[in-house]
Amino acid sequence: MATINDIPDVILSNIFASISDTRTRNSLSLVSRKFMLLDRTTRVSLTLRGNARDLFMIPTCFRSVTDLDLSFLSPWGHSLLSSPWHQRLASWPIGEDFVCLLEQCENLNWLDLSTFYYWTEDLPPVLQACPKVSASLVHLNLLTTSFAEGFKSQEIKEITTACPNLKNFLVACNFDPRYIGFVGDETLLAVANNCPKLTLLHLADTSSLTDVRGDPDNEGFTSEDAMVTKGTLVEFFSGLPLLQELVLDVGRNVRDTSMALEMLNSKCKDLRVLKLGQFHGICLANESQLDGIALCSGLEELSIKNCGDLTDMGLIAIGRGCSKLSRFEVQGCKRITEKGLRTMACLLRNTLVKVKISCCKNLDAAASLRSVEPIRDRIQWLHIDCVWNGWEEIGNSEQVGLSFWHNQVEEPSSLFSLMGSEYDHEMRRKKCKYSSDVSDGYILENNGFWCKKWDRGRSKPSERAFGLSSLALYPRLSKMQLDCSETIGYALTAPSGQMDLSLWERFFLNGIGELRLSELDYWPPQDRDVNHRSLSLPAAGLLAECLELRKLFIHGTAHEHFMMFLLKIPNLRDVQLREDYYPAPENDMSTEMRAGSCSRFEAALNRRHILD
Repeated sequence: MATINDIPDVILSNIFASISDTRTRNSLSLVSRKFMLLDRTTRVSLTLRGNARDLFMIPTCFRSVTDLDLSFLSPWGHSLLSSPWHQRLASWPIGEDFVCLLEQCENLNWLDLSTFYYWTEDLPPVLQACPKVSASLVHLNLLTTSFAEGFKSQEIKEITTACPNLKNFLVACNFDPRYIGFVGDETLLAVANNCPKLTLLHLADTSSLTDVRGDPDNEGFTSEDAMVTKGTLVEFFSGLPLLQELVLDVGRNVRDTSMALEMLNSKCKDLRVLKLGQFHGICLANESQLDGIALCSGLEELSIKNCGDLTDMGLIAIGRGCSKLSRFEVQGCKRITEKGLRTMACLLRNTLVKVKISCCKNLDAAASLRSVEPIRDRIQWLHIDCVWNGWEEIGNSEQVGLSFWHNQVEEPSSLFSLMGSEYDHEMRRKKCKYSSDVSDGYILENNGFWCKKWDRGRSKPSERAFGLSSLALYPRLSKMQLDCSETIGYALTAPSGQMDLSLWERFFLNGIGELRLSELDYWPPQDRDVNHRSLSLPAAGLLAECLELRKLFIHGTAHEHFMMFLLKIPNLRDVQLREDYYPAPENDMSTEMRAGSCSRFEAALNRRHILD
């Protein structure tokens, strides 16, 4: 009788190459030595679990690995993965966080610091002190959302001078002229002169990173103008001829930009992706002749945010001129209406497949769906705000939504049924992305809810639960990011008529056990007065009802005895407490984050038998 070892190696290799699931490949390696040897020589990515203390046991047989993921390692008991959210010590040398990295990794060409907390003044001197590594960098991501002010103008100049070969540069900065070290004309020209090879450039004001969603009633203009002039923009674009993707989210008014944006078409001929924030006068559309951004005929993706004077005629001009657009996003533009967006959709019917409409006063849920109706048979990705003009209109708006999708989804049983995550039908049908701003409430981003600024001044909600159970209508929803971090409450005794944080968590998480989630990222509510962001007893009990969870990441702290509730989840494999927010507890002497407490929980978790 023939066995698997009798199959020719070529056929075995083809079989193994067709399997992409990591756990399946691991299982095959356990039953066939040939599979195991082939896996060891061909695997390019590796994710390690365990404790950072055991790094000396790292396997050395995976010689082809180029992507090593250590994010699942437990940091307890080892300083390697200690939380970097700390105050600077007086004796701590400038740049100490980066010296070892740049001195030891001489072949480094890709550096992403977007999720690492550090001080902006640390990076430039280290880059200047290691010219060989700095010159080899082609990708540098400094889009760190935790910054209050971002990189100063002089720091950006020093970084770009030290890294002349950058192709991708992303940085958080400050365009507000009231601050010392703000970014203006001089900085933009320095970036263009120092890094002429850039193909991707992302300059974002820190205010645009923290303000996830604005006010639909906002006029689109800020009180201060950025120190960025039309002439500088023209020179800036001229100095970056290789640009393919440009993001300028300034956060302050940049006025009369039509003429400067016209130069993009001739100076940056390879530009395909453009995102502008707080740019005004981008397309005047005074007559039938195209102007401004409408002349950028090569654009495939365009995002316009907080443009105070964009009108329906401007949208139509963009639809006429940018005929290759496959993705269009508009946010915070008060003057556009359903008529202009619908006409634009008609003009781009052959190419437009991804649309986002957010924070536009004249485009509620029903109007947004009607405006993209001309492309409903082609659209693949849609983000709208589920904003209703009045509760009495919700029923009619639901019918508009159902009509738009040709009844391809089940009839909703409640308001939240319309709020889905990205989902696939059997034939990989349309993908929808809905968000909600009902009663100052919630947004569903990708696979997650973001609970928007529900402050402690609000009285108790009349409903018993937020409504997560409604998402059970989406049986293939397996991953979720539930961000309640902007919900501000009382960690201690709450005043009469108001709820403490534990009751808020009960309200938000009620019904989560009805979902078939395998992975959950959860940001608990917080009390900023006492710097408290911790899992409560009701939250621990409700999370323990998610019986199909395999990965749970709590972006906060938790008491040891609350975490023991999670051992009831039969196949739970990875649990992490991540203090990846700022400010984090400085000298936390409670049992919430003690290494001993977390180590005991991990030991109990690892002692269990995982069925599969």
